[in-house]
Amino acid sequence: MSVLIGVNIPAAVGPGADPVADAVLAEQFGFDFVSSSDHPSGSSPTFETWTMLAFIAAATTRIGVATRVLGTPYRPPAMVAKMAETLDRLSGGRLILGLGSGHSDEEFRAFGLGVPTPRQKVDGLRDAITIMRGLWTTRDFSYEGPVYRVERAPMEPKAARRIPIWCGTYGPRALAVTGELADGWIPSLGSAAPDEIAGMRARIDAAAEAVGRDPSEITAAYNIPVRIEPGGSGTAATVVGSASQVAERLIQLIGLGFQAINIMPSGPDGREQMERIATEVAPALRAA
Repeated sequence: MSVLIGVNIPAAVGPGADPVADAVLAEQFGFDFVSSSDHPSGSSPTFETWTMLAFIAAATTRIGVATRVLGTPYRPPAMVAKMAETLDRLSGGRLILGLGSGHSDEEFRAFGLGVPTPRQKVDGLRDAITIMRGLWTTRDFSYEGPVYRVERAPMEPKAARRIPIWCGTYGPRALAVTGELADGWIPSLGSAAPDEIAGMRARIDAAAEAVGRDPSEITAAYNIPVRIEPGGSGTAATVVGSASQVAERLIQLIGLGFQAINIMPSGPDGREQMERIATEVAPALRAA
């Protein structure tokens, strides 16, 4: 199978910024999915991720739409289950629901949400996935976890398909939750170095096998900042170089065991970079 190639859509608000138009271009360029991160609090003007992705889904017809990743503590999981079922149904089954345990404690404090402990973050992620799956499939679903609960909750309609949940996880307990419950794993190059991937994936696979799951059913996707700039110098967290150099490095990273990559064009000329990646890099990735 060809690798799935996604592209980041910045949620920026301001002169020249148009995330919906960027997503339409991404679809025209042949990307498999678009994604956007979830940071509601901050001084840089941004759109709220879910609302923006709903507009993107309405303006496109084919391309997948992914949250990369929703901070679970920002929204009650039962409400996210309802939101996800609606967006997936109205988009014709194009949602990839990315979930994370919530990285920035400062954002929680700023919005008055309270700051979960590291254990509560991972327990909450487990609860959230369990509640969402239950509401999508079970009549009058009840569940009580250490962080979240629902009681004989009716939710209709049920999900028309198994909405894929991809987790952005790194620590041992969170990786285990990914292996037990998730459909995909979506780490970032800057937070999961190439030499750490095998060990992290081994934790996911072991957790999957422990509950009777086939680890091969869990899609691995790598978030990778990319800039096509001949003569440019990259970092441990960014791939930079000519188109052929970028393609070569991405092929190496895919070879670590990834079935998908999410490319994050770097620099102020994001639309130009997206087009160059689509026309000069993506064909080499698919051919390889």
